[in-house]
Formats: sequence, C-alpha cells, structure tokens
Amino acid sequence: CKTVSASLKPMINEALICSWPDVSGGGVGPKPVPLQSLSELERVRLQDVAFRRLLRDRDLGCHITIPKCGHKHKKLLRRKLDSLSKEKNKDKETTPQVFGIPLSQVISNDRTHKQRHDAQREEHSDPTELMLSFLRLTSNVKRANKEFSSSTSSLSSTSETPNESALPGTAPRTCRRGGVSVDCITDLDDNQSRLLEALQLSLPDEAACNRKKHPDKKLSLNPIYRQVPRIVDLCCQHLEKHGLETVGIFRVGSSKKRVRQLREEFDQGWDVHFDEENSVHDVAALLKEFLRDLPDPLLTRELYTAFINTMLLDYSDQASAIQLLIFLLPPCNSDTLQRLLCLLSTVAKHAGDKLDNDGQKITGNKMTSLNLATIFGPNLLHKQKNSDKEFSVQSFARVEDSTAIISVVQRMINTRDTLFMVPTDLQNEVLMSLLETDPDVVDFLLRRKASQCS
Repeated sequence: CKTVSASLKPMINEALICSWPDVSGGGVGPKPVPLQSLSELERVRLQDVAFRRLLRDRDLGCHITIPKCGHKHKKLLRRKLDSLSKEKNKDKETTPQVFGIPLSQVISNDRTHKQRHDAQREEHSDPTELMLSFLRLTSNVKRANKEFSSSTSSLSSTSETPNESALPGTAPRTCRRGGVSVDCITDLDDNQSRLLEALQLSLPDEAACNRKKHPDKKLSLNPIYRQVPRIVDLCCQHLEKHGLETVGIFRVGSSKKRVRQLREEFDQGWDVHFDEENSVHDVAALLKEFLRDLPDPLLTRELYTAFINTMLLDYSDQASAIQLLIFLLPPCNSDTLQRLLCLLSTVAKHAGDKLDNDGQKITGNKMTSLNLATIFGPNLLHKQKNSDKEFSVQSFARVEDSTAIISVVQRMINTRDTLFMVPTDLQNEVLMSLLETDPDVVDFLLRRKASQCS
C-alpha cells in the first residue's frame, strides 16, 4: 500500500495543473462535479476536507462541528411516539409519518411506504400471470419430488449414509455451511437455537464496535440515492408546474382547513398526489409548514452561528464559505436543500413581467430572491426558542441575526447553480485523504472518472 501511495501521490498533486492519470496512460481532466455524483465514501471524506478547510482558511469566529444525522432527537422522538401511541391505543398508523419528526426519519418512512406500495401492486398484478406462475411452480414441485424419490431409492440400495452421499439440495439444513436462513430455524435443536439467539443479541454491539474501528469500511463506492422527502418533491413539482406565474406565491394566504387535511393525509401515510384542483397557495403553505416543523432546521442548529458569520466575510469569500458549510451537512439535508433552492431560484426567475410570443404582457409573480429569502430564511435557519425573559435581552441580537439569515438564504438562491458543484481542489483533497488509507479505492475512483469522461 505504501508503494502504491507513493506512486499515486505525485500524480494527484499534479491534478490541478493537468489531469488525473489512469492506468491506460490517459488522463481525466479536472472539473467541478455535482455533489450528488460523488460516492457515499467521497461525500463523507468531503465533510472532513471541508471542515479542515474552514478551520484553516476561514475565520468565522465560532466553534464549528460536523452535524450528525438523526442522533440528536432520537430519544425525544421516541418519547413523542410512545406518548402518541398510548393516547391512540398503540395504533401504529396514528404516529406522525412526515411532520414534526427528523428529516432522516421522514425519508425512512417514505422508503417503507414505497416498498409497501410496490408489494401491494405486485399482489394486484395480472391474474393470468399469477396463474401461469402457479402452474410453473407446481410443475417444478412435481419434478423435484420425482428426483427426490429416485435419489432416496438409490440411497437405500447402498451402504452409504445420507450425510456421506449428500447431493446438492438434499443435505440436512443443520449440516449446510453458510448463514442460517429463516426456513431452517425450526430445524435447530435447543442448544443451537439458544446459540442463534445469543448471536442475534450480540450483533448490534459488535456492529457498533466495528463501525468505530473502521468507519469507512461499510460506505459504498457508488453515489447514494437522492435523499429528498416525498412531500418536498411533490410540492416542488406542483409549484413548478402550476405556480410560477402566481402573483404572491408563498406570501398569499391559504385555506387552513385544506392545508390541515393535506397534512393529516401525509402523516397517516396515505398515497397523496397533487393535481390541478389543489390550490397553489395551499401546497406552498404545506411546504413551509413541513420545513418549519422539523425538529432540527434544514441548515442545522450546530451550524447556525457559522452560517450567520459568513456575512462578516468579504463579499468575494461569502459564497465559498457557504458552500463549505453546505458540504458539512448530512446528505439528506444537503439533497433536500438543493431541491428546495432549485424551486426558489426558478420562482425568482419568473418574478418580473415579460412579453409572450404575441407581445402580450405576462405579469410576474413578484417574488424576488430577497422576498423568498425573507419568507424561507427563518424556516431554514434558526436556534432553539428562548424563554420570555431571555427574549427581551436578546431581541436586538435577533434582529441582527434575522437580517443575516435573509442575506445567507438570498445568496444561496442566487448561486444555486454553482453551490452544489464540488470544486477541483476539494476533489483532489478528498483523493489525497483516501490515498492515505485506501489507495486501491483511489485507483477505482480514477478509473470510473476516466470512463465517465470518455
């Protein structure tokens, strides 16, 4: 490994000047790449690289930590769900599925909902296909029974024991090698079943121990799926399709009754879809409520002061500092933020009046990036609410913070196109970081970059 590292290190050091070399002798020209195109391992290392870059090159005047996804409010959520289950006679469907729970849990619930929906769809598939599959299954069973009867008759005519002449597929389950499957648990004797229970009980602790020793071993070398809650994606799609030319979108009031009904449908796990009958203002209000009710804001409380202090830097350094802080976010937060900013930047582009092909005036929605930042800023970035006594003392500081929050979110909307593009220098630092521990991984990543460019 040290030999490989020594040979690859100067090559990667020259990446910014020329290109990343591959094994075929060619090169991969360095260029910014989308954040979501990085593998899971690269995104974790990018967090470390961005963290070191902030400490080294950006003096934000505050303590900075990498936010953790979902751990902070785990106990609080468990207590909340337990109290709700007691009030609702332990009915699982009454626990919130979307609102008021951590973002990572919302995405997990969405995944479970999709799996359940796909399973139900398979159950209600074409009856002709079900009948054909049933006939194929029965024919295979009959054929297997004939082969088994012939094999057992040949075994009985010889002096060998079944274990000595075991054929593929006929060995006793307790003698097979490999993992224990569900269908063979009943064949275990008492001692073996107790051993299996002990192994199952000890697995979480052992897994946690392994994660501490080798945190990167289980990380994928492929890009992870886009972690955006279904409610956010549906709202953004509906607003992009029907609301771009709606005057005062996100500002005009909505029907509280209809919004509450939509909220309850999402929380109960219903398969909600929007159509033309759904009011743009209702969907906009639903999106704002989701973001406001997150236990931890989308930009996280750990990075609250850091985001605020980016406005104290020179204007030319503010965008890069905001980008580094976004790279510190968990993937579910950064992916959801990217989807939201895509919507807001599109809405801002339709703020002004324009002429159609016939020369007729089309009224804009009047929602500039500043207006949108004023509305969404407090929902995306805020601290723990203070008590009434503290509010009077810190009211002036809050006014200053609110101005900075609006400025931060406005810069995000205006720079959305480049905000989630990983610069070449950060990519090289990620590769250098991986080179110290996993040189073979670096070679694999370089091969893939070369194939993507070709």
